[in-house]
Amino acid sequence: MARPAQRPRQEPAGSWRVVLADGPLLDERLLGEWRALGFNAILIAAPGSRDALNGAWLDPDRMPDGGSTAATIGKWVEACRAQKLALWLDLDLTRASLRGPYAKALPEAYVQSGEQSARDPRLPGEARDVALLAGARMTDAAMTDWRDRLAAWLDAGVDGLRFQRPERVAADDWRQLFTALREKRTTVVLQAQGAGLTPGQLDRLHGAGFDLVHGSLPWWNYRTDWLAEEHARLSALAPIAYLPAVPPHAGGATPDTGDARWRRALWTAAYAGDAWIYPQSATAPATLLKEVNQWASEPRSRAPLRLAVGVDGRATLLSRGLDLLAINPRDDAPALPDLDLLTGIVSPGRIGRVGTSQKSWREEAVAPGDCVRLRLDPLPPVGTPVPGAPRATSDAPRIVIETVTPSVENGRYAAKCVVHDAVAVEADIFMDGHDVLAAEVLWRAVDDAQWQRVPLVAGTNDRWRAVFRPERIGAHEFVVQAWRDGWGTYTHELSAKHRAGVPVALEVIEGLALLRAAATRPEAAEYPVLKATLARFAAMPAQPRDAMAQSDQWLDAAGIDALLSAELSEAMAAVQTRAFPASAGPWPLWVDRAAARHANWYELFPRSQGSEPGQHGTLRDVIERLPAVRAMGFDVLYFPPIHPIGTRNRKGRNNSLRAGPDDVGSPYAIGSEAGGHDAIEPALGTLEDFLALVKAAAAHDLELALDFAIQCSPDHPWLRDHPDWFSWRADGSMRHAENPPKKYEDIVNVNFYGGARQARRMALWRALRDVVLFWVEQGVRTFRVDNPHTKPLPFWEWLIAEVHAQAPDAIFLSEAFTRPKMMRRLAKVGFTQSYTYFTWRNHRTELDAYFDELSNTPAAQYFRPHFFVNTPDINPYFLQTSGRPGFLIRAALACTGSGLWGMYSGFEICESAPLPGKEEYLDSEKYELRWRDWDAPGHIRREITRLNEIRRANAALQSHTGYVSLPCDNGQVLAFCRHTPRRGNVVLVAINLDPSQAQQASIALPLDLFGLPEHGSLAAHDQIEDARQRWTGPRVTLRLDPTQPYGIWRLSAQD
Repeated sequence: MARPAQRPRQEPAGSWRVVLADGPLLDERLLGEWRALGFNAILIAAPGSRDALNGAWLDPDRMPDGGSTAATIGKWVEACRAQKLALWLDLDLTRASLRGPYAKALPEAYVQSGEQSARDPRLPGEARDVALLAGARMTDAAMTDWRDRLAAWLDAGVDGLRFQRPERVAADDWRQLFTALREKRTTVVLQAQGAGLTPGQLDRLHGAGFDLVHGSLPWWNYRTDWLAEEHARLSALAPIAYLPAVPPHAGGATPDTGDARWRRALWTAAYAGDAWIYPQSATAPATLLKEVNQWASEPRSRAPLRLAVGVDGRATLLSRGLDLLAINPRDDAPALPDLDLLTGIVSPGRIGRVGTSQKSWREEAVAPGDCVRLRLDPLPPVGTPVPGAPRATSDAPRIVIETVTPSVENGRYAAKCVVHDAVAVEADIFMDGHDVLAAEVLWRAVDDAQWQRVPLVAGTNDRWRAVFRPERIGAHEFVVQAWRDGWGTYTHELSAKHRAGVPVALEVIEGLALLRAAATRPEAAEYPVLKATLARFAAMPAQPRDAMAQSDQWLDAAGIDALLSAELSEAMAAVQTRAFPASAGPWPLWVDRAAARHANWYELFPRSQGSEPGQHGTLRDVIERLPAVRAMGFDVLYFPPIHPIGTRNRKGRNNSLRAGPDDVGSPYAIGSEAGGHDAIEPALGTLEDFLALVKAAAAHDLELALDFAIQCSPDHPWLRDHPDWFSWRADGSMRHAENPPKKYEDIVNVNFYGGARQARRMALWRALRDVVLFWVEQGVRTFRVDNPHTKPLPFWEWLIAEVHAQAPDAIFLSEAFTRPKMMRRLAKVGFTQSYTYFTWRNHRTELDAYFDELSNTPAAQYFRPHFFVNTPDINPYFLQTSGRPGFLIRAALACTGSGLWGMYSGFEICESAPLPGKEEYLDSEKYELRWRDWDAPGHIRREITRLNEIRRANAALQSHTGYVSLPCDNGQVLAFCRHTPRRGNVVLVAINLDPSQAQQASIALPLDLFGLPEHGSLAAHDQIEDARQRWTGPRVTLRLDPTQPYGIWRLSAQD
């Protein structure tokens, strides 16, 4: 077949807009209509002869009428080219009919499996008389046959091929076939039908080389998590194409509801996929198809899909980078978006509706069966502060404002939140007398001269509350203002007297005087209700005595209602003079990115990532590990120090004082002739290798975290260039690091307090700051800081502020296993996260008390706990003795106990061999290379992956707050709930703390969280097994086995 002279315009996968053609004929009129609607490709079943019983090939080279498939393809190509449409063919090369010539021609390639007979009624039609590829491999004959056939199709002008049942062919065979086809046509789009494939089947397709993979969107109900989980698995293979879920009975719906459901279906497919496919049989409105295709044709990044499903009448939120979709899963009722779910799926920026609508998307419900398109306008981090904090006008205000929250040490340090968080400001506000007060919160990013205002609402006992949501990373502040509300006081008195039947003519006269005064102010022009209300009383006599005497002629109930109207109150609130104003603040607030509060950390030693035992790994070797780390659901890949390691006093294996010639030493002995903290250990590679790793990690949606350890080997260049930065003993020898009775001969510490001159000390401070800024310039934004509690607090406050001035998105994790007050003080001075005592909390009472302390005390405003289940330094006693169930228990506790958790590599294969009598690892990786078999029997990779998926799907597990202990009758079972502020996501967790035997427990249901009575019922969605139950209160009984020692359920009242 000759190649056509005209080749189609090839487009990236992200802009493919495809029609799935129904029949074997391509009508030129239809092709023209599809192109006019904005489609640019046609997907149609490959021509050839198929068995009517089972759909398998009889002969892929002949049409049913005996004609050549080559001729048919040529006609199709010509018709598509005329409309500038790409032609894709859909085929299944894994099946051949036993009743046709093709299977007989390749008897070794296609074999019958099991007892199959056209007369066997137990088998579905598609399974009868079918031969499958032998052993899911392509024999040389089958490979040659299909390679030549498909190459000829491409030579004829076919632009793409979609392969059904791709899991039935080995990845190596696909790769071999695709290499040959791309030699024929480099622009061919090779696709896999991935809908319905299991995680294991998808894993076996890695490396096959597909350009596009098709997903299972038509089976999604807009309210379950599996779409995001499938999307993550499919995107590891290739960009994704989605077919929309065609609305049932769409043709019979009313125009309003029918169009709404089509909008929901089509926009979901377009937003969720990197390409989208429209079935020819569908009947969506043409204007909608044009709009979707126009949007899909515009360039955009292929950001990961983030999903926050809506329950109990809430909308589902779907995010792809800057594009968001609020989806109503229900067809019978409106749904409001739950703003609490935003923090985990949306980047910093301002969210607005797409289109001309002026309605606030935050307050407007999504119509039944519909969706609302949103767009994120990225906003830069906060920059240099500008002055402008409002101040009180009186030194002795009449109004009292006190007990303002959130605040840390009365504003000395900043409270913390993340972007799009609901910051709930509360204050006690009161005044002498009975007059009505009004109050508001003024808030801003400190580089913004304009303040935003949010009214405070009075609650019980003079406690007032307001909520705002910051949209940028960096320093913010807020002020609480209060004043006597003159109009509010007036309307309160007028309403009370009118309801009591007291004559109010005089009060009305006084109120109109207030209105006249307000109407003279410039801003009054924006509120026509002021003049309209005054006009209503135009017949009132000018003299008060006359007005009083004639009140029955100009005053009626409607007039009083007009004075008491909400519209008029709103106008007067805006224009009236604020009497006795009082102000408190400003109060500092630091806004972080979401990863500051929710992230899954994985720690590894790059030098142990060699491809075989004993081989020193490199940074390039780490790149090969990235897919496996990401596949387990981790967001952050953390390295111990990667800097040059000193040779003087180098430690040997198991911390021995004598190192052999091949011993690699401790990475914490930083510094050699190759450099210091801003250099890379030569055995690991170069800075160029590191930058390649940063780029590769980002491509896998991973970020790198580096260890900032302020310690040096005796070979560090600073000892030569700045000896005054270190401590020296009386005999002239250097003072090594010590933690008596331990002594670290391979490490020396800098002396923060040495030297008489402040300038010398500041030189050290600046040098350390510049180390962090150097790595910031290389793309690192997350730092784990080693032993910060042994360095001056003022230094940390200064350094973190200096770094944040240039990189407000930088994150600092404090590794301070020390006294509680010091740990909290480090958090106050600026550390984003902190290691905790979680590692040593094993029993129910202590775990429950600790989780409650971290979640429900004032420290939660600034202290973010990071739960590491193990570290290179800590091999917990519990893990040494509890076997595989113990590892599952600790993983579940960490994943559900805090929004931040981490593990050191080896945990997933249950490594626990201890140094005898110590809470340390035998043959510690700190001193030697360690090669691991990641598929070792008993590994828990699958369980860790599922736990991370559950965390990503449930906003309640993305924070340390929202902890509620649940009464439980078994001391070996810890039961609790976690919830988002407005209860849009509520998760119940039960964990068997006994690794040796099953435990049963009766657990009180959190019915009060849903406003339900004692015997109310809750829908429980099992997040492990994806099963659904209905639980009726007041308690539920659960049994937890050591093989599966934990359960996690998402609760809702309705769904």
